[in-house]
Amino acid sequence: GPVDILCRDANGQTVAVELKRRGDIDGVEQLTRYLELLNRDPHLAPVRGVFAAQEIKPQARVLATDRGIGCLVLDYDAMRGIEDDKLR
Repeated sequence: GPVDILCRDANGQTVAVELKRRGDIDGVEQLTRYLELLNRDPHLAPVRGVFAAQEIKPQARVLATDRGIGCLVLDYDAMRGIEDDKLR
């Protein structure tokens, strides 16, 4: 399937965001493939990648960093407005 989010940053650069619950090497590989394809399109290139997950495994972070992909750890509960002291 397609990349999870394709957008432009404040500077107008195209950004491809891959979202995962657990960020592992497979997710970085998937985003790398998307970036290779998207960067072939002259209307989109250069495309910057962001790997976003609730947790990112150390090996995945190293691989992403080596490939110039940014990493972002997400707090899904905070994003949904769930506070820690509430029952789930």
